[in-house]
Amino acid sequence: MNADEQKKAAAIRALDFVKPGMKLGLGTGSTAEHFVRALGEKVKQGLDIVGVPTSERTAKLAESLGIPLSNLDDTPHLDVTVDGADELDGDLRLIKGGGGALLREKIVATASDRMIVIADASKVVNTLGAFPLPVEVVPFGAAVTARKIAEVAGALGCTGKMSRRADEYGEPFFTDNGNFIYDCDFGTIPDADALAPALNRIPGVVDNGLFTGIATLAIVGTPSGTDIIEKH
Repeated sequence: MNADEQKKAAAIRALDFVKPGMKLGLGTGSTAEHFVRALGEKVKQGLDIVGVPTSERTAKLAESLGIPLSNLDDTPHLDVTVDGADELDGDLRLIKGGGGALLREKIVATASDRMIVIADASKVVNTLGAFPLPVEVVPFGAAVTARKIAEVAGALGCTGKMSRRADEYGEPFFTDNGNFIYDCDFGTIPDADALAPALNRIPGVVDNGLFTGIATLAIVGTPSGTDIIEKH
């Protein structure tokens, strides 16, 4: 199977963890969209669930498929969130945010009893960092915040180019929350468990794309099928 087929296989296997009556967090990105589409087929067949989307993009897709939707104000406790990842390691630490929805994704994931990650085999790494780490930053004083990010990351052995994300047209990218994203091309992150809270202590940082201690299971599509990675 190619990468997209691996994503789809992982997404379909994730349906095994969905039970009638569940309240589900619906992730953002190409792999999560495979899950949402597969879930939509199950809903058409009579599956009774409620979804809470992590982005406007996911909400539009789910609505088009007839999936009943809610929000965290009305549905504050979720059973499972199913979402993709840009990178994951053997301890289920993740880098997320390539699609720009990292803050909402983390809020929804941590409102859930369980987060299940779905990914193709290329996303599994020994050490996080080859994928640039997204950091969501409020616009006010963003350049100062970016300098602080570089200082804090450098003290933890993370150096490399940082750039403010642009959209597909080359214009400044804004998250659904109206914030900027800085992509930090560190190459390697020696201690993700230390870097994640250190970045979030910087005034102006809303959150970062390191998900540590959140995911409990990953379903990884491979050329021959799917594998399961469970948290040690």
